[in-house]
Amino acid sequence: MKKVTVPSLVSKKRHGKKITMVTAYDYPSALHVNRAGIDILLVGDSCAMVELGYETTQPMTLDQMVHHCEAVKRGAPSGPLLVGDMPLGTYEYDDTDVALRNAYRLVKEGGMDAVKLEGGSNLRAQTVRKVTEGGVAVMGHVGLTPQAISVIGGFRAQGRTAVRARQLLDEALRLQEAGAFCIVLECIPANVAQAITDTLEIPTIGIGAGGHTSGQVLVYHDMLGMTSHPHHKQFVPKFCKRYGQLGHAIVKGLEDFKVDVEEGIFPGTEYAPYKMSDEERVAFDALLAKDEEERQRIHDEAAAKLDDSDEYEKLSLYGSSKD
Repeated sequence: MKKVTVPSLVSKKRHGKKITMVTAYDYPSALHVNRAGIDILLVGDSCAMVELGYETTQPMTLDQMVHHCEAVKRGAPSGPLLVGDMPLGTYEYDDTDVALRNAYRLVKEGGMDAVKLEGGSNLRAQTVRKVTEGGVAVMGHVGLTPQAISVIGGFRAQGRTAVRARQLLDEALRLQEAGAFCIVLECIPANVAQAITDTLEIPTIGIGAGGHTSGQVLVYHDMLGMTSHPHHKQFVPKFCKRYGQLGHAIVKGLEDFKVDVEEGIFPGTEYAPYKMSDEERVAFDALLAKDEEERQRIHDEAAAKLDDSDEYEKLSLYGSSKD
């Protein structure tokens, strides 16, 4: 696959060709995304929720992002455009040099081709301009901006009033003027996303924003049904189409493994391929015979200690037996 570049993405929009983007966080996922020919691979700070188990994206640190970016780079070194999220606390300052220094880390250490940051305020536009002038391509992000859930009151759709919709359009224009090469539109009405897309020269990538954007993005784990427990179902967005139910297959495989081990089916002779020659087997048995009594003594002492430990476990805090 030919390496995707910023100019090639802009060209896709101009020629009416849809852009594909997938959010993934590790080497195995990146391998699959690369092989599928996806245009953009986003290493998102949503890793905090999807892979690290946090309730929001806010705890994600820059060091953690660099770690995951490095792994993704190794899995997709020459195919999709690689974009790394700048996590909360790494770019919001009046001193835009802070953002530029942190963006350099994602590029130089993480191996990213570009960075993504959230929001479309005047200050954010200044940051985008500073980072792009510093030589790092920037993807914008407006609508639902997960890093700001403390301000917007949770994971809620945005742009559902005429005034707020117009503000989103102005934010997108501001980011384009500042030098962003692409903008993610998250959880906004389809007509609003269409108006923004039609107004901008740069591509838009929708997520929960209808079908009129320049492209679409979904999270790798969500779209493939990687997780199947109730907690995960609670957080899978309404806009996410499932292209697989891998979580069910994963659980089934693990359960089968557990049964095979407990019943002595695995590994069996089929999966025990390493053999000794008959000559070496006889020699090994002879070595064992030389200290058989000593090994039995060591075994018996260890067994006695374990028996004592078992008895201790049977006692409650106050020393009385549970039986």
